[in-house]
Amino acid sequence: MRLEKCWFCSSTVYPGHGIQFVRNDAKIFRFCRSKCHKNFKMKRNPRKVKWTKAYRRLHGKDMTQDTTFEFERKRNRPERYDRNLAENTLKAIKKIDKIRVDREARHHNRRMKGKKVQEGKAAAKELEQSIHMVKAPLAQLQEPSLTLPKVAVQTKPVGEDNRLMEE
Repeated sequence: MRLEKCWFCSSTVYPGHGIQFVRNDAKIFRFCRSKCHKNFKMKRNPRKVKWTKAYRRLHGKDMTQDTTFEFERKRNRPERYDRNLAENTLKAIKKIDKIRVDREARHHNRRMKGKKVQEGKAAAKELEQSIHMVKAPLAQLQEPSLTLPKVAVQTKPVGEDNRLMEE
């Protein structure tokens, strides 16, 4: 089973899925869905469209240069089975997975560090702009204009309503 990559968004195109476009110079373009095909026909650059993998790699959103991804590549040549080699491979897979998880966590923390600073600046700016709305509780007690006025509600006896309706 041959899995192709979408020319526009770089996602996997499975057999029997997607669209294949062949240009006049015999260059083949494969697309995973009509969304990618239409964007290609509109001559959009995948590096400028936010949902593509090319954009994410270019703007540092995805991990691009991680050597642990090279271990996942499939090799089509048959190899002789060796028990020691299989055992060492299984041990290596666990180590590689641990390394990959650690790198992804570091990558995520590095990206989120800037977000926290940005949110802090936005909160400080909002507070600075609307400081007049924030008052201390002690100031509310001292200044009666800051509290809602108290309205007295008078109730009528039940019998008065009936007399009005009879007249």
